[in-house]
Amino acid sequence: MKNAASALLLATVALAGIAQAKPWWMRGSDANETDFLPPNVAFRAGARIEGSAVKVRWVIADGYYLYKSKIEIAAESPDLTVGAPDLPAGTTKTDQFMGTQEIYTQQVEVTAPYTRADAGAHPMQIKVTYQGCAEAGLCYPPITRVLFPGIPTEQIVAPSTPFRWERIAMIGGLLAFLLAGLVLRRGRKLELPAA
Repeated sequence: MKNAASALLLATVALAGIAQAKPWWMRGSDANETDFLPPNVAFRAGARIEGSAVKVRWVIADGYYLYKSKIEIAAESPDLTVGAPDLPAGTTKTDQFMGTQEIYTQQVEVTAPYTRADAGAHPMQIKVTYQGCAEAGLCYPPITRVLFPGIPTEQIVAPSTPFRWERIAMIGGLLAFLLAGLVLRRGRKLELPAA
């Protein structure tokens, strides 16, 4: 009985510790998590295709900034090659985390050339890596996201109807269920009550 009570007490303490844990971007900071925005809100990223270039745009919340030197764009989908991004000039800032750097505030759009060897057979996916800070004293770790420049952002974030592959998966699952029922039923006779 003592072992069960000890285990229960240990589990309760462990769960309380987990509940008090800070999000990944706040680890090592003395600030409260409510003092700062989550990284996907502080630095909203989106991408679109324009001709033979992919354009990545960040909308940066007031009081936050991105480091120019920490922005990277790479190919994520097969047979895609992304060239070096064209980074616009930023403003110079000296901060406690990275020293003197060029930064972006409010918004920035970066252009990178691309080529595809698959003639569009795969959805285009790019991987963007960036890092930024809050003016109030929190520096986020590097953030990596996969963006789909050929699909409008609202369809990726909150689709109103299932994507085509989801519909196909639902229909395929239903057909598999019906087929399994027919296979399992084979050889059995259906006996109806006599009228």
